[in-house]
Amino acid sequence: MENNLSQKFFLYARKSTDVEDKQILSIEAQLVELREYAAREKLFIVEELIEKQSAKIPGRPLFNLMLERIEKEEASGIVSWHPDRLARNSVDGGKLIYLIDTGKIQALKFPQFWFEATPQGKFMLNIAFGQSKYFVDSLSENTKRGLRQKVRRGEMPGLAPVGYINDSRTKTIAVDKRKAPIVKKAFEMFATGNYRILDIADFLAKNGLISKTGNNWKIDRVSRQILSNPFYYGHFRYLREIHEGVQEPIIAKKLFDAVQLVLNKRSKPWSKPRVPKPYLGLFRCGECGMMITAEQKLKYYKHTDHHATYMYYRCTKKSKLVKCDQSYTRQEELDSQLSKMIMKVSLRQDWASKMLEKLDVEKIELAHSCGAFVGEKREEIRAINSKLQRLLDSYLDQDVDRESYLVKKENLLSSKKTLEEQIARIQQTHNAWLEPMRNWIIEAAGAANIAGGKDLEAKKVLAQKIFGSNLILSDQKAQGDALIPWAALRAAPPTRGLEPV
Repeated sequence: MENNLSQKFFLYARKSTDVEDKQILSIEAQLVELREYAAREKLFIVEELIEKQSAKIPGRPLFNLMLERIEKEEASGIVSWHPDRLARNSVDGGKLIYLIDTGKIQALKFPQFWFEATPQGKFMLNIAFGQSKYFVDSLSENTKRGLRQKVRRGEMPGLAPVGYINDSRTKTIAVDKRKAPIVKKAFEMFATGNYRILDIADFLAKNGLISKTGNNWKIDRVSRQILSNPFYYGHFRYLREIHEGVQEPIIAKKLFDAVQLVLNKRSKPWSKPRVPKPYLGLFRCGECGMMITAEQKLKYYKHTDHHATYMYYRCTKKSKLVKCDQSYTRQEELDSQLSKMIMKVSLRQDWASKMLEKLDVEKIELAHSCGAFVGEKREEIRAINSKLQRLLDSYLDQDVDRESYLVKKENLLSSKKTLEEQIARIQQTHNAWLEPMRNWIIEAAGAANIAGGKDLEAKKVLAQKIFGSNLILSDQKAQGDALIPWAALRAAPPTRGLEPV
């Protein structure tokens, strides 16, 4: 798509206060870069639009107004720093794609992203919008990563057990000097073998130790949360795994082991063997919105005189507002439907090959453009260094007074710093999107193999990536809208290949 001074562009800059935007250029920096880019590309800017609002959800007033003005043909293109400045949700991304399809938007220009209004270009734009949504979703993973780091330091996340307190000043868990001796005494009493768990619960209540809910301790909670809790001797359990802790122990490991021997003698807990429920937590009920649970059923076949077990999925029917009438769905049927849904959004091998080839070309072109940009800026830095040396010589020769010297030096150093930051930024970000896109293409190309395979857990993981929380089960039928960029694959022609680039 050719651009010249006859085309009119809106310059759109956006910055929000969201965490995911903290590493994005400031509004001022965006404007400087975009103005330079527009001048370099000889783009006619109708108006500069500046919006300070998140793009995670639809409803940005200035963005919507810009699209309305484009529909009125006040402009035919948009200049922005990156596609994520325009859209981080499927609604706004869809509006842009629609205006491109109808010819209202004839050009989108980004210093950090290649785009042409071709099938391949629109597809990659969809991927870029989806990648931006992924960064938003990854915030949750960042939180989890912080918790894992805390665990590595030996600090248990969450509330302190009875006998300890959460110290808000030090952000650590400290011994409760009043309650700790009572807890220790409870361990010592039970270790003798002369007390029941009920007796320990009564002992705690008489000494003013209550549960987090404000009630007296129940027998099962005394056993699980106190007598079986490794936190009291210096370890802690997190996500069913034991970790070494940095907290001060209340009891010795020897006393804890003695208590476990008594517990084991008193009761040999029996539990059913774990039955795999691979699709548990994946679907919601299409009628009432409650989660779908899994249940194993035993079926007797009279004519063959044998029993068989089957896994069924059904609504939990916990809604107090809707009387749900949904029935059971066999796991085999649900698996078959889910496989078909994944197959519809799998990436064809010929598409994958051509997209990977395009990425390879893009990587080379970006490297060349980056190299040229860096070379140009380094040449400017060398020129500034020469000016600084000449300025210093002039000052030492008393050809320049001190005040003039200081002002000129400060300006030159400021310009040098700006150039150095521009070099660092372009080196770090010029191809940052390439690897995530490559990984997605490979994953999408392998989706068909997972869909046709027997690994249900792998199928569940892939389904979560494709559909997110959009999967529902209604009238024994699995349904769900794919997330960007998977949705673009579903809309892609099933037989036609990519057009030659």
